[in-house]
Amino acid sequence: MSKVIIQQLSKEELNNKGVFTWPVWTKEVSRFDWTYSGEEHCYILDGEFNVETDEGTFTVKPGDYVIFKDGLTCVWDIKKPVKKHYNFY
Repeated sequence: MSKVIIQQLSKEELNNKGVFTWPVWTKEVSRFDWTYSGEEHCYILDGEFNVETDEGTFTVKPGDYVIFKDGLTCVWDIKKPVKKHYNFY
């Protein structure tokens, strides 16, 4: 199973998960290494970025609901400033 999952959820599904009550994270155009300790779910409001992993490169855009699995080691390559709701499980 992939360590990066990108989905398109309906407004109802997002509301049921409480996404719009989650904290907001923003980041300027940049490139950095990251390792996840915990599973992160996020909903992208603005921006565009690539997540480079051993499984390949994933392009993430506004409207995407993304799950980053615990233990994922990756490189974030932010092309346009990012704004997202996020929650760790």
